[in-house]
Amino acid sequence: MQFTFFHLMPYRPLDMAERHKHRAGWVVLPNTLYDPKKGANEYDSYINQLVYAEKLGFDVIAVNEHHQTAYGIMPAPNLIAANLIARTSRAKIAIIGRALPLVNNPVNIAEEFAMLDNLSKGRIITGFVRGIGNEYHSTGINPYWSHERYQEAHDLIVQAWTKPGPTSYEGEHFNVRYVNIWPRPYQAPHPEIWIPSMGSSETVKWAAAPERKYPFLVTFSSRELVSRYLNVYREQARQYGYEALPRQLGWASPVYVADTDERARKEAKEGIETLFNDFLAVPFQMLLPPGYMSLPSMKNTMRMRKALGAQKRLTLEELADSGVVVVGSPQTVRDQLSKLRDETGAGKLITMLQFGTLSDELTKRNMEMFASEVMPHLKD
Repeated sequence: MQFTFFHLMPYRPLDMAERHKHRAGWVVLPNTLYDPKKGANEYDSYINQLVYAEKLGFDVIAVNEHHQTAYGIMPAPNLIAANLIARTSRAKIAIIGRALPLVNNPVNIAEEFAMLDNLSKGRIITGFVRGIGNEYHSTGINPYWSHERYQEAHDLIVQAWTKPGPTSYEGEHFNVRYVNIWPRPYQAPHPEIWIPSMGSSETVKWAAAPERKYPFLVTFSSRELVSRYLNVYREQARQYGYEALPRQLGWASPVYVADTDERARKEAKEGIETLFNDFLAVPFQMLLPPGYMSLPSMKNTMRMRKALGAQKRLTLEELADSGVVVVGSPQTVRDQLSKLRDETGAGKLITMLQFGTLSDELTKRNMEMFASEVMPHLKD
């Protein structure tokens, strides 16, 4: 398998009592709860963890984009990627992902990624997402046009990377008279594109199309749903007339490893539960605003993800038992990961080894145990 060390960069000093006076840790949470001096220290810690992941042997280090939230203080992931380029030399650097429907000119995204690809001499992986529903409240973009804006932005970016300029682009949402980026990407024809998703059927069909064959990554899902969605992708590929390769399939999960199952659950409990109950939890209408999904996808999501919008707090035990998180001794973690790999044929694992309020000390130990006790047993 290929291993990625992924970071959300949550704002750990958040006053949780104040947080719960508001509907969510997103959009409506007053930014007076953010202390810039503490935030600056958080950036130092998190970037150091990403750099350390390369030394531990991870193939990829990854960042992502969210707006107006304590869940992840990374509204401009390209800035973090630029910092990582200067401090690392081997690992691929993935930006998974940029939320394409939210931008006004996708050519800017094409230019920024091309710059990073040159600066890193070809170590950039791009991830394209629609952005979860919360992001549409942050930006005022109508979610009804999400799919159309996403696909047009993707087409325009790939055109900018691959067709000798100047060209032009005319769409329903984006019209650009001159497409002629300087610099062009270092990698030919362009940096690899990954598609993180919560399992939208439209996204599966689009990503698996023969002209794309993009790696499809299932995020924040139970063991059952990871298996289901990756096998839906495999079946979609067969309908297109080919067999999906392991490099096209992956999933993302919080993982915690300690000497014993009991110790792992004890040490991970607060971090896991703050991630899901304090940082991630939002009202259903904020996560999935009207128009964000097609009616069939919305019905399927509500049927498959019954916990969405639930008011009860999720426990580590519930999350671990369903496989949303993987927590345990090295043998337990190896067994669970290898079982899901074998069921799906997946070749990529996106690990989240810092989550919620998990401390720097426990994160470092978790990273080291995963790298020494788990990763070597599942590497290709």
